[in-house]
Amino acid sequence: MANPYLEGLLAPVTEEVTVHDLPVTGRIPSGLRGRYLRIGPNPLMVEDASAYHWFLGDGMVHGIRLRDGRAEWYRNRWVRSRKVAERLGEEWPAGPVVENFDFAPNTHVLQHAGDTLALVEAGARPYRLDHELNTLGPCDFGGTLKGGYTAHPKEDPATGELHAVGYYFGWEHLEYTVRSTSGRIVRSVEIPVSDGPMVHDFALTEKYVVIYDLPITFSMALAEAGAGLPYAWNDAHPARVGVMPRDGGAADVRWIDIPPCWVFHTLNAYDDGDRVVVDLARFPSFMHGGRLEGNPAPTLDRWTIDPVAGKVVQETVDDRAQEFPRIDERLTTRRHRYGYTVGDSGVDPQGGTGLMKHDYERGTSEFRRFPDGSGVGEAVFVPSAPDSAEDDGYLMTLAFDPVRQGTDLVVIASQDFTGEPVATVHLPVRVPLGFHGSWAPDLG
Repeated sequence: MANPYLEGLLAPVTEEVTVHDLPVTGRIPSGLRGRYLRIGPNPLMVEDASAYHWFLGDGMVHGIRLRDGRAEWYRNRWVRSRKVAERLGEEWPAGPVVENFDFAPNTHVLQHAGDTLALVEAGARPYRLDHELNTLGPCDFGGTLKGGYTAHPKEDPATGELHAVGYYFGWEHLEYTVRSTSGRIVRSVEIPVSDGPMVHDFALTEKYVVIYDLPITFSMALAEAGAGLPYAWNDAHPARVGVMPRDGGAADVRWIDIPPCWVFHTLNAYDDGDRVVVDLARFPSFMHGGRLEGNPAPTLDRWTIDPVAGKVVQETVDDRAQEFPRIDERLTTRRHRYGYTVGDSGVDPQGGTGLMKHDYERGTSEFRRFPDGSGVGEAVFVPSAPDSAEDDGYLMTLAFDPVRQGTDLVVIASQDFTGEPVATVHLPVRVPLGFHGSWAPDLG
């Protein structure tokens, strides 16, 4: 039986490639000095195509190095988990794993405290990579990470600390952690939950940690049936959102019931007096029977949480299908004006049709459409200078060129959102559609 997550723009590539001095249309701004990183599932071997689950493919990291107006290199590398290393005939770069649970992370890749980290959720440890994307091995942050980690930590721009909420089906709690700029966990809080919920993302403000406890939970029936990802929509699990002071403990969480829904990704959150404002992409429901297909489309919503009154006001900001929300991350935890999403994402397994830019102050949006078949991925915002104003910078995204039959890194001036790209870096290969990425600026 055909599997849509092994076909078209999602089909895995079979080789690791290194190419220098990539061709560029337009001009790369000289101030862009660093690496654009993106990760996604790219199974090294599929034993049963009909049973393959997209979320479980071996992670492959893709990187484009920009410096002095040049695209110096492109590299793609599998993350060397034990299984991947063995299949490649290599020695596994050993490191601490959790109870022999080892996985090649496939969901997010970012730079923090001098480390390049490949990330995944559900109990597996992060993997460290070197500057050229070679695997250094799994890590537990110097022995300070008790369990697994998450794919969506949030860096507080005021402190440089990395906040995270992790989960694992074998736990009866979630784990909130703070990683310092020294690369070690300096705070950890266990937050009791029932039914083993999937918690893909969370939200962070200057005062609070916001936790989504929603109706996708561990399914023993799917596990006993041999499902690789035994999580599914659970009508019996109430939806609720928790608000915990950043310096508080589990007893300080204020839980508030909300209508059933699902959230993969937060755009941003901030404090508004005694209230908390959270912007996010919301699915009415998701993963019935554990399936990714046939779900209702996500919309861009705003939740205004009043922890004192115990109420959440939910409103739809834009009802068009969209996902993978991002902001200028210098404003993480603080009020933002602009947000960026992928249009028509969460509906078509072959990627989005374009990028959307939302102006929360004016209540307007723009849609930048790409050619049919481009499979547009998540956009990452990069400021033009460390002290530039919000939205003064560039959006970077990967898009497939159906004419050239290769993938491009498209660099867009965010203040000229629908204009011609500032630069288009032409990669020599197709990059399969993946999940998340980041800009890793040069250090020092």
